[in-house]
Amino acid sequence: MAVDPRQVLAAILTITMFVMLGNMIKRDHFDSVQNKLPGGQEDLFQDNNKISEQSLALLEGEASGSGPWKEDSQRLKPCWAKPDLEEVQESKGYVMLSLRNGPEFHVSQIADAVVVAKSLGATLVLPDIWGNKPEEKRHFREIYNVDKFVKSLDGVVRVAKEQPEELSTRNLPVVKIPNRLTQDQVLEDVEPVFRKKGIVKVVTHFSSVNMKKRESNSVDSVACLAMFGTLELQPEVQEVVDSMVERLRTLSRKSDGRFIAVDLRVDILEKKGCQNNGGAGTKGCYSPQEIADFLMKIGFDKDTTIYLTQTKWHSSLDALKDVFPKTYTKESIMPVDKKGKFLGADAVEFEEAIDFNICSQSDVFVPAISGLFYANVAGKRIASGRSEILVPAQISGSSVPASKFLSTYVTRKNHFAYSCFC
Repeated sequence: MAVDPRQVLAAILTITMFVMLGNMIKRDHFDSVQNKLPGGQEDLFQDNNKISEQSLALLEGEASGSGPWKEDSQRLKPCWAKPDLEEVQESKGYVMLSLRNGPEFHVSQIADAVVVAKSLGATLVLPDIWGNKPEEKRHFREIYNVDKFVKSLDGVVRVAKEQPEELSTRNLPVVKIPNRLTQDQVLEDVEPVFRKKGIVKVVTHFSSVNMKKRESNSVDSVACLAMFGTLELQPEVQEVVDSMVERLRTLSRKSDGRFIAVDLRVDILEKKGCQNNGGAGTKGCYSPQEIADFLMKIGFDKDTTIYLTQTKWHSSLDALKDVFPKTYTKESIMPVDKKGKFLGADAVEFEEAIDFNICSQSDVFVPAISGLFYANVAGKRIASGRSEILVPAQISGSSVPASKFLSTYVTRKNHFAYSCFC
């Protein structure tokens, strides 16, 4: 019996439709899982299954076959009003803090401390930076641009570049504050201690991390300025970042200088929080093999350049490099004369700052690990118009448009950054 080609074609299309539908139903929802990841962070990946009409549009280049690259949108402008500081107001005391756990935490810690200092009419003392070990302590100026920081807060809060001598021998009262605290929380939890002592050291805790938009309140303009307008790398570190980004773009000639940054660190993937992140079809971490499969199935070709936040090569990364040979770590693309200072056991703070900024500047960002790094990199990218943030998933079909995996921080415009930029 002769087979009608039209019937064959119809059957193929029907099967394809059900495969794609099954993929949408079965895909792992990074963003909705509530697993506790290493470091006590909640999973911040959001449910990308409910996609807005905007995200259903094909990414730039998908229709033309040049790959799932999306052109950057226009850089957004700050839409907050800079608060005024009364001209003759004298400082009522000091607010102190220490920065810990990497730049994704620093931006939140700074924002909270500035909100407290503004609310109390206090002078903010320039913080120091602590690593994971007691001996890992750096001056703020080693990582960040002090002049930029002070100038950006001019007219909002006073900043003391050095710790006043009278504070060095005093027992500092410490108050734990929640991330993104409100004016009411400042007055209730911090102000009574500050009123008695004239000084307070604030420590932000991240028991419940949430970078989504919230209803406007009196401190949002201060928080916006502090989070997005104060921290810049000091010139030497910025120079290293710029040289590495330029190197990645040079290696990406076949994709017009565009590259992907993937937050993938082997030491995090090996921890219990990632090893046991299954259940109910959800995942909080993705392996090198899973990232390779994801990128291949959404249309990136083998010549795509990939930057990993992993510092040195690890054998587990071979599965990714086998599919995408142009996969690099810091060690392989950092200028040789800079490795002595910016790589190694004594340079963790430098490495983290470099990763955060390269992931913020890449053409595409893929978070293989859920957490605050993803959330705060997303905020910085949104502000600069780099909205191609692709949340991974396990794809059962052979291929799916990349547009279906855009972060809902972007598709729903529900990131805190959208409260700050227009």
